[in-house]
Amino acid sequence: MERTSYFKNKLFFLITTSLILMLILAVRTPSMNRPIPKPLGAPAPCPSLVSEESITPLQNTAHLLVSAYMDQRVDGFDVRIIGIFKRDSIQPLDCFFCCLYQLSTSTPARILPHSDHFGFPYGTTDVLCQIPQSCNATHVTLLTQPTPVKPFNQTWLPIRNKKTSESEERRFDFTVCISSLFGDYNNVLQYTQALEMYRLLGVDRVVIYKTSCGPELSHLLESYSQEGFVEIVPWPISEHLNPSHGWLHSEHGGDVHYFGQLTTLNECIYRSMQRSRYVLLNDIDEIIMPYQHDNLTSLMNMLQQQHPNVGEFLIENHIFPKIHFEPSGRFHLRQWSRVPGVNILEHIYKEDPDRTIYHPHKMIIQPRLVEQTSVHEIIKTLGQRYKVPPEVCRMIHVRVPLRGGLTIEQLVIDKRLWDFQEKLIHNVNKVLTEVGLLP
Repeated sequence: MERTSYFKNKLFFLITTSLILMLILAVRTPSMNRPIPKPLGAPAPCPSLVSEESITPLQNTAHLLVSAYMDQRVDGFDVRIIGIFKRDSIQPLDCFFCCLYQLSTSTPARILPHSDHFGFPYGTTDVLCQIPQSCNATHVTLLTQPTPVKPFNQTWLPIRNKKTSESEERRFDFTVCISSLFGDYNNVLQYTQALEMYRLLGVDRVVIYKTSCGPELSHLLESYSQEGFVEIVPWPISEHLNPSHGWLHSEHGGDVHYFGQLTTLNECIYRSMQRSRYVLLNDIDEIIMPYQHDNLTSLMNMLQQQHPNVGEFLIENHIFPKIHFEPSGRFHLRQWSRVPGVNILEHIYKEDPDRTIYHPHKMIIQPRLVEQTSVHEIIKTLGQRYKVPPEVCRMIHVRVPLRGGLTIEQLVIDKRLWDFQEKLIHNVNKVLTEVGLLP
């Protein structure tokens, strides 16, 4: 009996030990070697390859994708993808969506190349997509064939400007879009003066597309970014194309116009569409200046009341040659002498525009009334266009002269900037001191 009991106990011990080992292996093996199977009915997440870049190559093409936005202003379409396409190799494409927890069927894309490309091989291109029914779309990609061979290997763009509460919309009255900061540009003083003038005029946000710049300017912009007044969008266009330093392909060569300026201006409009009432499209050396109002808010309240259907207000360009200085030297300030860049307060002489030839403008727009833009005018708009009289508002553009043959006696004195000189000098000194460029 004792021997039988001994074997029974040993057999029970071996069986129990084996069962425990089998349970341990059953628990550990799935997490180590293969995905844990989901319970029946549990939603599968969408693919995780979401682009966090501002420029994303489109698979199996020569094209680049920039961003995707909800845009239901064109009948039958829901999403607008902004891209840079090689113009001689545009092929049919299909839109493919991530519907929160599942993949959609594909829908045919409508491809809309922009008419302004200045002869460059690559041009700004919009792609319109229709979201399938019952799809709560969160991400989108484009396909060269309706059914992807490996759907989980696609690179996806997040869809922005989805409807949110009113409290999250229209946070700003005025946004300025500055494109194509590149090279070793280090005009710190003029950049600071321009940003502080924007602030004095009522601008809430400045968006800057940055490829590269000088070290002092980079440090300055980082400070503005941390404060929240400037939004810096990395723009690594040189990693994908050979960008031109000029605006015309026949003269300057390269793949795309002026470091992709046309694309960044359009992208900035859609980036600002839900959060800003007005968008100013101008360069950093240009200040859109009211001459009968103290700020942009008062100016636009008047213009909008007089022209309620206008979505594009054209502002005439007036050039202040930086080779001519105000003679008294009252604003040749000693503390700014070691800060790199141009002092706009020293330049009060302006060229009278030659209106017998084409004269460029820049713009204040209502972004919800704009579909596509060029540099100096809107290409596709849902509103009307109005040229603002220069005595009401014009652009102060401190740069090299356009009409270099004019003598100082042939120029016009314009001291409008001096109306803001006390606050402007104080604010510029404060900023430059905070970033360590003034003692």
